[in-house]
Amino acid sequence: HKRGPHYKMTNTYIQLLAVIRYIYQMPYRQLEGFTRALNRLVPTAYTADYSGIRKRILRLPIDPYNVLRESDEPVEISLDSSGVKVEKAGGWIERKHGKKKRYVKIHFAVRVDTHEVVAMEVTTDDVHDSEAAPGLLEEAGRNVRVGKAYGDGSYDSEKVIGEMERRGIEAVVKPRANARTDTGPPSRGRAVGMILELGYATWSEFAGYGRRWAVETAYSTFKRLFGECAMGRSLSSIALELAGKVALYNTLINT
Repeated sequence: HKRGPHYKMTNTYIQLLAVIRYIYQMPYRQLEGFTRALNRLVPTAYTADYSGIRKRILRLPIDPYNVLRESDEPVEISLDSSGVKVEKAGGWIERKHGKKKRYVKIHFAVRVDTHEVVAMEVTTDDVHDSEAAPGLLEEAGRNVRVGKAYGDGSYDSEKVIGEMERRGIEAVVKPRANARTDTGPPSRGRAVGMILELGYATWSEFAGYGRRWAVETAYSTFKRLFGECAMGRSLSSIALELAGKVALYNTLINT
């Protein structure tokens, strides 16, 4: 679907360059040097300039969920978010004006038994986890059949738990310390009552809340693979970069 002559480099070659960039945190100029070194070893592999590589990588069709394992049974997911440093977007503001550097948040819905990322969303640092939860649940529902969802206290809101129940999802969300039994959905009231009567440890064991840590394990693996920062300058480029990393993460854990 390109006007004019065909590309000399196929999308699969560009995908290889994207993988090298994401794993080794390689800037585009270094990636240009990599193509020149590769050309000396494999003469049929074309060299490319850094701006051309950037444009091609940003145009890659990315589906982070095309390698997910299929399941006919309802699955359990865990929701959480984590901060991602932005090294090149606005760093000069902090150096010149002393203002706090912004970062982005990456929200994951992780399948508990396989640790696959079944939904993701990239937002700025001022978006609360509960605001991103409905979008995560909707996207996860398109990729897997969700039966139960785990979340920490940041998802303890009537909106989030109500959205889960509306979708037929059993909500296992840790109530806040000052939670009351007479507010929120009935399922939340029952959880609060059990914690007040029997203690948090009993409720956690009864509800299986410990399985929520699957998302923490996924974040740990993700950041050990790709580092804790994004290389893009704009939010759209950062979101595309993180989507590519999630696609590679899902591929690696299913290999």
